[in-house]
Amino acid sequence: MNSPEFEKPMSKPGGIKRKAITISEDALIRAESLVPGRTLPLMIQAAVKRIDPIAWIENNKDFVEAKILKHGGIVFRDFNLTSVTDFERFVTAISRELLEYQERSSPRSQVGRNIYTSTDYPAEQSIFLHNENSYQNNWPLRIFFFCDTPAKQGGETPIADCRRIFEGIDTAIREQFIQKKWMLIRNYNDGFGLPWQTVFQTNDKAVVEDHCRKNGIIAEWKESNRLRTIAIRPAVARHPGTGEIVWFNHATFFHVTTLEPKIRDALLAEFGEEDLPTNTYYGDRTPIEPGVLDLLRDVYRRETVSFPWQRGDLLMLDNMLAAHGRAPFVEPRKILVAMAESYQR
Repeated sequence: MNSPEFEKPMSKPGGIKRKAITISEDALIRAESLVPGRTLPLMIQAAVKRIDPIAWIENNKDFVEAKILKHGGIVFRDFNLTSVTDFERFVTAISRELLEYQERSSPRSQVGRNIYTSTDYPAEQSIFLHNENSYQNNWPLRIFFFCDTPAKQGGETPIADCRRIFEGIDTAIREQFIQKKWMLIRNYNDGFGLPWQTVFQTNDKAVVEDHCRKNGIIAEWKESNRLRTIAIRPAVARHPGTGEIVWFNHATFFHVTTLEPKIRDALLAEFGEEDLPTNTYYGDRTPIEPGVLDLLRDVYRRETVSFPWQRGDLLMLDNMLAAHGRAPFVEPRKILVAMAESYQR
């Protein structure tokens, strides 16, 4: 690593000469597992006050890249990150240009240039673990979370290693998903969920149809300006950096049975199964068995780790190696999110 030099004044002219002191990059940080017994996440904590986070990250890109591929996620703590601007500068220093949130599936507010609040669901609701945009043909390889305001209570961002999830799934279940893939059916403008105009960021049906055609999505227009989309996606993926196979899909996340009982029951009372805002199937449109879904949820939960947010924390995830979610919380809480490094299936 680079070793910036700092000069320490020793005396006035005519006395002892000034001596150059070299401080290594290793002396600026401490790196250790944040959760005992787990490699995810690694915590890199500043060991000195007033560290320059931008200079440090620019000098240590190779180090950070090696660690993120090994651990799947890094928490940067005590790095003097205090604002949206700091967050944006840090993320763009380590990754390329920030990505727009496309094919949206959750409500968010934009607070900067492609910087958003994390999902704006009610505080009492939990969000199941998932990999950002794994239902698309394009997704971010990197996703970043910044703690502007920690919750009074709860509000953790639970994470899980997708390599371990893949290994923990019964072989027969895994093979069935690999062979059949999985299907996502979404319905828009039925009074629940995001309208298609928000999801696709347009009011033009032709633009929606063009996007769907280019991305392997079937678009079906229904009466009263409503829309249904159908997409079939692989359940696993090979990581472009490590070559490892990872469990990478929203099949569990978007299934109606994963919703909290109160929300699930209200939706099933209102809609037929194929008119639900979102639901998933095997790729041949056959139902995913309840027992299989229970086992998948158990594997995710078994691999989940959490840590309490501290103000100024920045969590960097490899979006293919690590899934993320959200725990319920007591307000206020403000976690910002940014995505980078688009990857095409």
